[in-house]
Amino acid sequence: MNENLLTLDEVCKMLDKTPATIKRFARENLLSSVQEGNELKFNEAEVKRYLSFSQRLG
Repeated sequence: MNENLLTLDEVCKMLDKTPATIKRFARENLLSSVQEGNELKFNEAEVKRYLSFSQRLG
């Protein structure tokens, strides 16, 4: 699978949220994540879809 993964810091900047909020989103399955070592990674396309959706609500 060739997907572009983003770090927690990158997702925080994109969504303008704190690390605690992004981790909660991952826990609550609002954003899927994968664990690489001791770091959470997020699929870039999914983060962009979430951002687009949240902006439309907004």
